[in-house]
Amino acid sequence: MKNLLVELNKGLKKKTHAEADIKCFVTYVQDLPNGKETGKFLALDLGGTNFRVLLIHLKAENEFEMLSKIYAIPKNIMVGTGKQLFDHIAECLANFMKEHQVYKERLPLGFTFSFPLTQLGLTKGLLVRWTKGFDCEGVVGVDVVQLLKDAIARRGDVQIEVCAILNDTTGTLMSCAWKNHNTRIGLIVGTGSNACYVEKVENAEMFDVPENKKPHVIINTEWGAFGDNGALDFVRTEFDRDIDENSINPGSQLQEKMISGMYLGELARLVIQKFTKSGHLFGGKGSELLFKRWKFFTKYVSEIESDKPGVFTNCREVMEELGLGHATDEDCANVRYICECISRRAAHLVSAGIAVLINKMEEPNVTVGVDGSVYRFHPKFHDLMMEKTRQYVNPGINFDLMLSEDGSGRGAALVAAVASRETQ
Repeated sequence: MKNLLVELNKGLKKKTHAEADIKCFVTYVQDLPNGKETGKFLALDLGGTNFRVLLIHLKAENEFEMLSKIYAIPKNIMVGTGKQLFDHIAECLANFMKEHQVYKERLPLGFTFSFPLTQLGLTKGLLVRWTKGFDCEGVVGVDVVQLLKDAIARRGDVQIEVCAILNDTTGTLMSCAWKNHNTRIGLIVGTGSNACYVEKVENAEMFDVPENKKPHVIINTEWGAFGDNGALDFVRTEFDRDIDENSINPGSQLQEKMISGMYLGELARLVIQKFTKSGHLFGGKGSELLFKRWKFFTKYVSEIESDKPGVFTNCREVMEELGLGHATDEDCANVRYICECISRRAAHLVSAGIAVLINKMEEPNVTVGVDGSVYRFHPKFHDLMMEKTRQYVNPGINFDLMLSEDGSGRGAALVAAVASRETQ
């Protein structure tokens, strides 16, 4: 926690920002929903091999209607030009608006873009680097909002006002804040891991807006990179080093590699493989799949830990799938113990990070909005986090963890709603 706080402060300060691992990007989102936002809003959610378009109708009393559609991004477009990518997105947007008869209306749009961004304003974000299999030329270092606006203008058939660009953690925070006004942190524990939180403007030295009278701004920490400078070496194991050396980005996103869904299954496999080869598991007899990288999925960890104590129904199914039908009850108990150790460590690392943010804000009541497959589907992650965070949070502070419903979609619409509320 001490190391994390040091790194966060480096990211916030002008003098140390360039060398900081935890970048603490300014999101330019300064107003949280007050629950009174109403109207129709579009949201665009781009974060992987497909994207979603949403039409959200916010009504009074925290009620809303939501229509959405998922569109695929063909492989050739993922590695083509930026123009092709944004033309494809604009075409799908226009089709969606025709389908839902809002073709003639001028609607505000919130754009969730889950790639690393340097933001220069609420509607200006430069792509730092592509991830997740994308490699469109002519986009890195360029304002992606402008690319989207240009593509919409080239069509000339729909009226859309892009009000904000944000990442999925900000969407999660906004989505939960609409329902619970104490929400101050957005957390993702899914394929990757990241958190954003509400910071005092005077601490956010990279926030460069003259005439800014508002006291707070949301900071996107990008904390997956914590440890890239060695700050986590004291808790990293031989298994963590193995995962990192065999990943597509060795030496980076080291904290993420200890806690996120992309890696938990492989961590478990590496430990199980070691104990099998030393004769402590399965009588020393493994299987082709067990010894193959990335073949022990993170969902197996959740399934194995869902078994009741002393029962190994799910565990045996997983062992069968992996060609380990010869596993004994003792083997199953040991495999479950390995999974529990890995999940617990992940939950405790996340909890330590969340506690640092809660303590830093010094507010009496804080709700943490959480999204992501690990938090959502792991049977014990929520309870592990509640217990550990409680230990680390300063006395006198109440906190709560709230599962976000559709953060990246509804959250984007809410940022657009709040932004258009401000301009009225």
